Amino acid sequence: MVVSLPQTMKIYLRPLQWLYCLWAFSLFILSTLLVVPFVAVFSLSPSRGGNLIYRACHYWADSWYLLIGIRHRILPGHLPAPDKRYIFIANHISYLDIPSIMKTIRHHHFRVLGKAEMRRVPFFGYIYRRAVIMVDRSSPDQRSKSVRELKSVLRQDLSIFIYPEGTFNETHYPLKEFYDGAFRLAIETQTPIKPMLFLDTYDRMHYRSIFSLNPGRSRAVFLPEQTVKGLTLEDLPALRSMVYRLMEAKLKEYRATWIDFA
Repeated sequence: MVVSLPQTMKIYLRPLQWLYCLWAFSLFILSTLLVVPFVAVFSLSPSRGGNLIYRACHYWADSWYLLIGIRHRILPGHLPAPDKRYIFIANHISYLDIPSIMKTIRHHHFRVLGKAEMRRVPFFGYIYRRAVIMVDRSSPDQRSKSVRELKSVLRQDLSIFIYPEGTFNETHYPLKEFYDGAFRLAIETQTPIKPMLFLDTYDRMHYRSIFSLNPGRSRAVFLPEQTVKGLTLEDLPALRSMVYRLMEAKLKEYRATWIDFA
């Protein structure tokens, strides 16, 4: 049961919230600056540089979450096989979904497909440009280029991570409508889909304001692998719908707080 604080208490606590956010964002900038030199050096190695950059990002997420009091854990579930290549997908509802990726996928070399706008974030954008396969959905040519890069990554026996919703779910439904991209890529490359859920990032930082950041728990859970063996593009709508229903049902089962159950 969620207990709401009285409005007057919220007003008194607001300065503490601002101080916490100032502390957390100062640590974010500092930890990012500490990672930048390593990313610059690792970028010089075409073969192993990408994996080393992601290793540095793992340490960055570990350190930042620890220092700001966010306790991340992976719930018991269907853990991915360490020796398999996947297309990882997850729900998307908070800026904290980005460090949560690094906290959750620990035993696979992978690359993230991300929005091109994030490259403009000071300091963080430098790392983002070197770690992420960027997509600009307003440009058909850029979308095609991103798909080619993703297929190249999979041919290198690496996994990839995609948000099938494309952007934040700003509704009170469990999920937004899925794009076809992840499922088309899975079928064309015969790569299994591995769904996962972020259950608490909405509560730790609301998508409407970075100043809603607060300490607390952060849970992730892996769902059963979805095989695409033998599927063709004619099966894409059924595959997309099946994965959507699976993730939707589990979010309801875990009582995700952004869902309107009324």
